[in-house]
Amino acid sequence: MATRSSSSRPLLDSAVLSRLSRMQLQVNSPMLGAVTGMHRSATRGASVEFAEYRKYVPGDDIKHIDWQVYARSDRFYIKEFEADTNLRAYMVLDCSGSMGFDSGHGSRLDFAKALAAHLAYLLVQQGDAVGLHCCGEDLSLDLPARQAPTHLQNVFDQIESVKPHGESTLIDALHKLAERVQRRAVVMVLTDALMPADELLDAVQHLCFCRHEVTFFHLMDPQELKFDFTRPIRFVDLEGGADLVADPGVVQQTYLNALENHMTTLRTGLRKYHVDHRLAQVDQSYEQVLSSYLLSTAGRSVSAGRPRS
Repeated sequence: MATRSSSSRPLLDSAVLSRLSRMQLQVNSPMLGAVTGMHRSATRGASVEFAEYRKYVPGDDIKHIDWQVYARSDRFYIKEFEADTNLRAYMVLDCSGSMGFDSGHGSRLDFAKALAAHLAYLLVQQGDAVGLHCCGEDLSLDLPARQAPTHLQNVFDQIESVKPHGESTLIDALHKLAERVQRRAVVMVLTDALMPADELLDAVQHLCFCRHEVTFFHLMDPQELKFDFTRPIRFVDLEGGADLVADPGVVQQTYLNALENHMTTLRTGLRKYHVDHRLAQVDQSYEQVLSSYLLSTAGRSVSAGRPRS
């Protein structure tokens, strides 16, 4: 059966892709990829950008000896260069029941799907490998990181198929990913973060300890942030199913204080682990969120002394 082209995917907007294709996703950390690409590698190779000198040892290729240095010091030194490589990006999509909350702007999961689909397309187009992990109660869809266009179609199929359901298994999924992925990678987490902050931060720390570069897309509905209900209402736990009738005027301040404490704990912890925390509201344009993210990675690349055209 023939696969659909990327342009016919309902999750993809060709006009958005056209505008975003002018940007490239850059990383802070050296990557370990399988083929030559556009990112700084953790290994040394023969690209045009000089890295450092090291002393010659028997067996080294003499064509890499810097004879000018030898003329000055009477010692043999080898020139090393930074090898560019492709990166491996893993997108972790939280598919728990709370991701399905929709106050009229679309659900968080729909927003996350749009972000993930466009990021996957852009990464493969720039020669990088993309993997996908969708996690939720009774759900564990896992695709390894590959860069083939046919693999991209599988990624789209999986993204389109998932639905919000049950309790979150994101924390467990992040721990497993940290243990399973051996090569350094970029891990993009798309979640509402409605789980114990300390446990979530512990999972993020595990990824960072394994030298992965983490981007945390924190998706919120504007009504959750404002809590501007005006009459008694029934609140339903979208993950556990329990419900509670409450007067917003009575519980509003307690709720907002608890939310602020949760957000502060997350922000502080993610900053401590040097994680790129990108808070996004679902009433925003996902293109705006993506362009801001891509521009910020280009800015990090330039500030690190590696400007790209």
